[in-house]
Order: sequence, then structure tokens, then C-alpha cells
Amino acid sequence: MKKKAYLCPVICVLMVMNEYPSVLLERAVAQMSSLPGVGRKTALRYVLGLLRRSPEEVETFSSAMTRLKNEVHYCRYCHGLSDTDVCPICASHSRDKHLVCVVENVQDIMLIENTGQYNGLYHVLGGVIAPIENVGPKDLEIDSLVDRIAAEEIREVIMALPTTMEGDTTNFFIFRKLQPTGVRITQISRGIAVGGELEYTDEVTLGRSIVNRIEMKG
Repeated sequence: MKKKAYLCPVICVLMVMNEYPSVLLERAVAQMSSLPGVGRKTALRYVLGLLRRSPEEVETFSSAMTRLKNEVHYCRYCHGLSDTDVCPICASHSRDKHLVCVVENVQDIMLIENTGQYNGLYHVLGGVIAPIENVGPKDLEIDSLVDRIAAEEIREVIMALPTTMEGDTTNFFIFRKLQPTGVRITQISRGIAVGGELEYTDEVTLGRSIVNRIEMKG
């Protein structure tokens, strides 16, 4: 309780002054606020919180971030994050190797795994087709997905992309790309609200959407 009482007045004063008493503090806040979803007020709270920690705790925090950046791997099969060249999911002998779920990012894998309703493999695209943001098919892991279909014994591809215009565009593009392979292509049911991201969908709804997936037809 004392920490909150101490930090809040400091944050309010600094925000009202619109300046910082230390250049180092200002730089730290600028870096923290560059993270997605972190505004300057929240960044200032985080930085002041770090200042109140011991040097050992800050060193542990800094070391974790540095090691994450320098040592994390992207699985050579699914492109998800891993501590090794092949992620635990792709390396597992208990997963259904004939089933691949296509997702936008690594967070989506974590969300789907939490539902407990899926036991296949994944393929991370690294985004969705978004012309306004200059993101095209070549910027995503679409060609590597096609290669996986040709090289592995995959029988079904589940499209689990956001129900947005960009997600639907990517769904359609991949569907056309995979049609000649003869693989079964399905997509999660519209239990996910139109215009919604998987990130904001509860686990029960997401799990049902995967179980009740529908066939994609041209």
C-alpha cells in the first residue's frame, strides 16, 4: 500500500509538469512506452517500480530480456517460439501429425492450447495480409506452409485466423494456394465474433469453434 501511495503523487506531478527530472528516466520511459499497449503513464509507473527494486532484481530482469532476444529460437517447422531448434509441440510423439492449425502469431498457439480441445500441430504465419500496412503474402510464412503440405503427411489444415477483413483475405488466399494439393481445408466456426481477434476470445468459445470447424469450399 505504501508503494502505491508513494508512486501515484510522483507520477501525477511528472505528468502535469510534462518533463522529467532525469534524462535517464526520460529515456527509460521512452523505451518502455515503445512496447505495444504501454502508454507513457504506464511506462513511467513501470520504470519507477524498477527503480525501487534492488540492483540484483533489476539485473535479473535485464538478463531475462537480453537472453530472450539473443537465445530464443523460431521452430523450423511451425515458426513458433522455442528454446530449441524444434519446439516441444512439433517434437512430441503424442500430437496428431496429420493435422495443422494455421494461426497469426505465437499468442494464438498459447490460447488454443489452453482450451484443451486441440492435439495437432501448428503453423505460425507471422501476421495476416494487410495491404494498407504493406504486408503481402511474401511477408508471411505461406510458402513454407505449402512446402509442409507437400513434404509431410498432413490431411487437414485448420484456418484459425482473426475474423477480420485481413484475416478473411488471408484465409481465401491460402485456400486458393492449397486447393491443388487436395488437402482438406477447414476454418474455425463463427462462434468467434466477426471483427474479433483470437486474443480476446474466451477459452470455451475458442475451443468450441475449433471442435465445430467448418469445411472451406471454393
